Amino acid sequence: MNNKIIVSELTQINLEAGDVYHGLKNGDNGFLKFGELYFSKINFNKIKAWKKHKSITLNLIVPYGEVKFVFLNDDGSFSEYIIGDKNYKRLTIPPNIWFGFKGRKDPFSLISSVIDSKHDPLEVDKEEINYFKYQW
Repeated sequence: MNNKIIVSELTQINLEAGDVYHGLKNGDNGFLKFGELYFSKINFNKIKAWKKHKSITLNLIVPYGEVKFVFLNDDGSFSEYIIGDKNYKRLTIPPNIWFGFKGRKDPFSLISSVIDSKHDPLEVDKEEINYFKYQW
């Protein structure tokens, strides 16, 4: 497994009127500072890969659906984490780790990304899906 990635258990509060999903607060392991929050929708069985942030730390949460995240380790192997509303966790991803992800719930899943600075399209490296030899 990739020992740079932090996997944090998150709390879900079940309420009759609708559940509450904890995400990230100042002082949590993996929180550096607030830069930006955005949401990504991933359709069922679709893949978004590969990218690597050069300086941004990401905190990824899947409050709806299920997503498989795949990370390239330093030794060329891969680490996989499946998170979602039924396996509710936060993944903290430091800079310089290649990753991709696949939607695993029909019709779609929703990913929340809390990053430690404003998004900069020049800050991220991207490659095509077949760049790394991984069997999705």
